Amino acid sequence: MNIFVCNLSLELTADELRREFIAFGEVISVTIMNDKHIGSGQSRGYGFVEMPSQPEGQAAITTLNGKSLRDRTIDVIQALALSKNRGKGLLW
Repeated sequence: MNIFVCNLSLELTADELRREFIAFGEVISVTIMNDKHIGSGQSRGYGFVEMPSQPEGQAAITTLNGKSLRDRTIDVIQALALSKNRGKGLLW
């Protein structure tokens, strides 16, 4: 299950975010998005957590959504799957 987490503190590390989710089960990966492509490396304030178990991921979403983490109230939702038509233009 891929989980989207936003409104993250710019100082929050991937390890800190992992610790929040590991309480609910196995965490495959944690990615905090940043601006490394323009050289600053500054966090963009959102990221993704991947968990292999749907029930554990849902428990994490339910419990962590609205939680205060480093003085920021985080939003946690199931990430949307990428469209299979991505990059092929819009169909009207």
